[in-house]
Amino acid sequence: MDNNPFIPKKLANTIIIDGRVPKKLLNKLNMFNLNIIHTIKCKEVADPISYHPDIVIHPINHKRMIVAPNVYEYYEEIFYGMGIEIIKGETKLGKEYPEDIAYNVGRIGNLAIHNFKYTDEKLKYYLKKENLELVHVEQGYTKCSMAIVDTKAIITADYPIYKKLTRYGIDVLLIRPGYIELPGYPYGFIGGTNGNLSKDIIVFSGSLKEHPDYEKIINFLKKYNKKAIWLSDNKIIDIGTIISLYCQ
Repeated sequence: MDNNPFIPKKLANTIIIDGRVPKKLLNKLNMFNLNIIHTIKCKEVADPISYHPDIVIHPINHKRMIVAPNVYEYYEEIFYGMGIEIIKGETKLGKEYPEDIAYNVGRIGNLAIHNFKYTDEKLKYYLKKENLELVHVEQGYTKCSMAIVDTKAIITADYPIYKKLTRYGIDVLLIRPGYIELPGYPYGFIGGTNGNLSKDIIVFSGSLKEHPDYEKIINFLKKYNKKAIWLSDNKIIDIGTIISLYCQ
């Protein structure tokens, strides 16, 4: 099954991106003629991740998203008439971990990966409706931790995710943690730095040249015929995933 909302089958026409990203990044995205939707601040979660799409939104598929009640009205209004169904989640997000992880679910193949003790119940219902197998891990920030490269390929610095998903036949490139900016935290996660605009194009928020596993990452992307686009020459930053959609 390849209905992964994080890998569009054709070029997406709409993206959701952290509302704070610099103009320089957006200018580079403009060459794809995308409808760019900026997140608003979710005041209830910690400031560094308060604009991160993957904290407040989980795309069930390319036409349906579940959104935290904290910011639901904003997205309901923005997507009105655009052919995207916006569903209000049940879990109100809060400041401290694990109060901020209810929607941060990783997806690969026919698997949904999360710490399912804390997943929003409505989101769980829709994941099961998509016939996904729910794979439990202790990590709560699973989407943040997983850069989705192909229908059965990811990059992560999280060893337990690596071990678990390898058992499910997923090709996992394990990299060293760190080397990714996330102001306010010691470092960010690889999954939060990027998004797929199509099955061939993956965009990154900045440069990975300083990462000790840079060559491995580049070779892994080449293995899956991915064209990597670096939106900036600055050090890569965790912006909470770029979510791609098809809108009317």
